[in-house]
Amino acid sequence: MISLRLGAADLTRIRFGSRPHPVGTAILASQALRDPVVAARMPVLAARAQAASASTAALRHLLPARGLLPDFLTPLHGIESVAAGIESIMATPRRRITAELTETYAKLPPSLWRRRFVAADPQILELLTRAVDRYFEAVLAPSWSQLTAAHRGHVEHRSRTYARSGVDGLLNELHPSIRWRPPILEIDSWWSAELTGTGEGVLLIPGPLAGLRPRVLVRPGQPVLLVYPVDPPPESPPTRHDPLAQLLGATRAAVLRHLGEPGRHTTTTVSRLAGISVSSASEHTAALRGAGLVDSERVGGAKVHRLTPLGIHLLAGDASPTRG
Repeated sequence: MISLRLGAADLTRIRFGSRPHPVGTAILASQALRDPVVAARMPVLAARAQAASASTAALRHLLPARGLLPDFLTPLHGIESVAAGIESIMATPRRRITAELTETYAKLPPSLWRRRFVAADPQILELLTRAVDRYFEAVLAPSWSQLTAAHRGHVEHRSRTYARSGVDGLLNELHPSIRWRPPILEIDSWWSAELTGTGEGVLLIPGPLAGLRPRVLVRPGQPVLLVYPVDPPPESPPTRHDPLAQLLGATRAAVLRHLGEPGRHTTTTVSRLAGISVSSASEHTAALRGAGLVDSERVGGAKVHRLTPLGIHLLAGDASPTRG
C-alpha cells in the first residue's frame, strides 16, 4: 500500500494528461498484455503482441512479467511522439538507471543482458528502445486513434465528476484500489511506501494498458504521476491480417486512415494522432502524396492534408478492424 500525503499546492493543481504517452503506453502494454486477464479483455492487441514477439523479445527479457517497473521507462516528457519518448529514456542519468533496475531485478534471476542493463550499457539501452519502437508500430499504432479517443472520453467524464463533486468526489471515484482519506491518498499498488506530494500538483493518467494496479511516480520538482487502470475501449474482432498495412506498412496505413476521418488534418495533428514525430508524419504524408493518395496545401503556417479520390477509393475498400 502506498500512502501519499497531498498538500494544498498539490490538490489545487490536479489535472489529467492531455493524451496517452506513446512510449509509456508501449512499456506498460508490453507487460500488461502478458497477463492472461488483461489479454482476454483486449484480444486484438494481445494477438498483435504475440505476432510481434520475435522482434520485441528484448522487452520480455529485460522487463518483469508483472509488478514493479523502473520509473525511467515511463517518462513524464516525450509525450509528443515515440521518438521523443525514446529520447527522454536515453537521457536518463546512469546512476538513476542503475538504482531503479537494481530494485526492479531484486527478485529476478540474473542474466548477461540484465547485468549490462543495470550498468546502463548503451547497446542494451538501444536494443530496448528499438524493441519499444517496434512494439508501438506493430501493436499500438493501428489502434492509437481508438486509444486516444477513449482517453478523451474518460477525461471528459471525470471532469464532470470534478465539477459536480470536487476533489473528494474525483479522487474517490478513480479506481477501487485508490481511496482518498484527506490528506492521504491510499493506493494499492505493486509496492509499499509513505510518500509526500511535491507541491507541483498531481497528473492523472487513465490507462487501459496500465495493468491490474495503479502506479505512482514521485520525483522532486515534478507533479506526482498517478497512472490508474480503466476499462479498455471496444475492440473489433481480430482478423488474420490487415491488407492495407501489408500494402503500406502499419504506420503509413494508420496515417492514411487518420486522414480519412472528419476534421482538418495538418502535419502536427497527424503526428499526434498517429503517435509519431512531426518529421515522420511529414515523411509519411509525402510518400502518400507521391502515390497519389493525398493532396497537401499550405494554409497560413500549416500544411493541410486531405485524401484524393484515389485515397478515398482505397479506404472505401479497407476491411481492416483498426478503423475508428
